[in-house]
Amino acid sequence: MSQTMPSATPGTETITGTPRKAALASFLGSAVEYYDFFIFGSAAALIFPHVFFPDADANAAIMSFATFGFAYVARPIGAIILGHFGDRIGRQKVLMFTLVLMGAATFVIGCLPDFKTIGWWAPVLLVLARLCQGLSAAGEQAGASSMTLEHAPDNRRSFFTSWTLTGTQGGQILAALVFIPVVALPDEIKYGIGWRIPFWLSAVVVIVAFFIRRTLHEPPAFAEAKKNNQISKLPVADLLRLHWRDVLRVVCCAFIAAVSTVFGTLAIKYAQDVAHVNSTITLWLVVAANVVALGTQPLFGKLADKIGRKPVFIYGAIASAVMTPVFLLTLEGGNVPLMFVVSVVFFAFGYAAANAVWPSFYGEMFSTKVRFSGLAIGTQLGFLMAGFAPAIVTALGGTKPGGWVQISIFTAVICAIAAVSAMTARESAKIPTSQLGLHKEAQPA
Repeated sequence: MSQTMPSATPGTETITGTPRKAALASFLGSAVEYYDFFIFGSAAALIFPHVFFPDADANAAIMSFATFGFAYVARPIGAIILGHFGDRIGRQKVLMFTLVLMGAATFVIGCLPDFKTIGWWAPVLLVLARLCQGLSAAGEQAGASSMTLEHAPDNRRSFFTSWTLTGTQGGQILAALVFIPVVALPDEIKYGIGWRIPFWLSAVVVIVAFFIRRTLHEPPAFAEAKKNNQISKLPVADLLRLHWRDVLRVVCCAFIAAVSTVFGTLAIKYAQDVAHVNSTITLWLVVAANVVALGTQPLFGKLADKIGRKPVFIYGAIASAVMTPVFLLTLEGGNVPLMFVVSVVFFAFGYAAANAVWPSFYGEMFSTKVRFSGLAIGTQLGFLMAGFAPAIVTALGGTKPGGWVQISIFTAVICAIAAVSAMTARESAKIPTSQLGLHKEAQPA
């Protein structure tokens, strides 16, 4: 990276950068793109066992959750491909591609014939569309996080990049709100045309996001590197040669994302089958927790700019492990007001800390020329755990009576791995953006 890149003085923005605009665009783009991603999670828990796996009997839930996980298989492949082009041709171009691919795949899912119409070809086509969603999502957060981090002032990087993940929460809120009236429909409508409507609505949100993203420009750091011919010819090769330890560190830290799928997907199924909580209520729990997280995540980002990334991330991991059994037992208790309070504390004041900080924490481990690849590959390999968490825990009996034990142990293990991995990282909060990751490149491989 060139050392002549315009730098920010404390409390100011870069001259050529537009941190607020980049953060807003990342927030809105992530919200509409992850709306598409999360409606699949709600459908996998509540709809697809009936529509695509009616002959699977007791295994229907496992097979349905497995389709949710298939996107996470595609994500590492997408990370390598999109990371390469993100570091070679630019962040903005790749972000436009991911948006269109996600929207098209989601719309197609809404058009698929069901099992009664074409048999096992129906779930096969569902999986193929889900793989396209995974390819798209692989580049979304990495690209948006890289873009925002490189536009942000040195002393506010965590705050600005937190908006990327806050946008993801916005997408989850929108997905849950759309599904609330769907699950209230009579079965013949719900399992007929009703469930398809949220997927078709993706066409609208893609158009909105397209016009938002087209106004983005490349960050000063990337533009300067490209101008000075400092772009890596093979970003993945340079990444694995110079930053392989950080890639492994990000993989293990990214296990923390499984908390989100436990909360937003697996807990819905547990609440419905074991605690006999109405599906509408569980969806409202997700909405309430995510709405509050819209406010707490930027605050956690600000806190990380003051005290560092590591303590905030580690706190989020520990709090998630502690709150998971409390949340599940509260669902079994049947006290609806208490469910809402605990869900908000668990998600918005626990998990949200790690969720808000990881875009800056992970991104700052890498230099400009490999940042997109490092973020994309590291997170997507780690997110495999998140993708298959519902299927794994369901197979272990997590959605049967007493299953809160299996879910809690699983969550505690993945949170412990994430926290210990974070402890081994270098604290990067006070390192200037122009110097991030360069200490690795100055050393012999």
